[in-house]
Amino acid sequence: MKLGLYGINVGACVDGDVAASVARAAEDAGFDSLWTAEHVVLPDPQTPPSPIPPETPLLDPAVALAHVAAHTSTIQLATGIIILPQRNPVVLAKELASLDVLSGGRLIFGVGAGYLPAEFEALGVPFEERGERTSEYIEVIRALWTQQKPRFSGRFVSFAGIDAQPRPVRRPHPPIIVGGMSPPALRRAVRQGDGWYGFALGLEATAGCVAALREIEAQGERPPERAHLEISVTPSGPVDGDTLSRFEDLGVDRLVLLALAGSQEELLAFIEKMATHLSSQRR
Repeated sequence: MKLGLYGINVGACVDGDVAASVARAAEDAGFDSLWTAEHVVLPDPQTPPSPIPPETPLLDPAVALAHVAAHTSTIQLATGIIILPQRNPVVLAKELASLDVLSGGRLIFGVGAGYLPAEFEALGVPFEERGERTSEYIEVIRALWTQQKPRFSGRFVSFAGIDAQPRPVRRPHPPIIVGGMSPPALRRAVRQGDGWYGFALGLEATAGCVAALREIEAQGERPPERAHLEISVTPSGPVDGDTLSRFEDLGVDRLVLLALAGSQEELLAFIEKMATHLSSQRR
């Protein structure tokens, strides 16, 4: 079981010194990855399904990950997730390729379709197109990262006769992780992703999602060139050594742990505690 740490761009980690200290501690403790959240804007006042108050500070994922990349050397850097239909995919491909190059090939590219209408309205992106845009933008970015002479023709994006250097370090491209629990998100993960990410799930909900993913695979919807679909989950409740084992038994490859901590000291204590569980599990 691999462990990731969620929230390196939110809460106490919006302070650069805190983020750097937490990132180094996670790397030293054996965590495999650091994960960011994303909301470009938040509804004000907060109304469901908005997850956090509008005054919550959230650093841009690429900026936050570039910062902690400079203070670490091996831990992977994951967008968990970027709300892809809200972005210009050509610009985003350049930003994330730059991050991958500067970090020595440590990017994990996590994407989702989003779910807050007010956020889409503020950005001028039709909410009802978010699924189709997400699927197309994944292929746009894949083309820019892998094709010798990038070319794409789609409903929302078309280009030819261009290049976009540098390419990411990791070949053929950084892992693409598709987040979300809806049926379209699960199908998108199987068809287009190297992995799937579920957020705030208990054991029962995780088991249901994993079963649904395997059923979609069994129906032949996963391209043969794509290998094992890596499963990452942020648990909804506390985690101990037994919980780690139970998630692993469900087929989960990585738990991305959310530390509900308000200070650097609390975050460092959480990392130390979870490192103990991780090391005992590996013995």
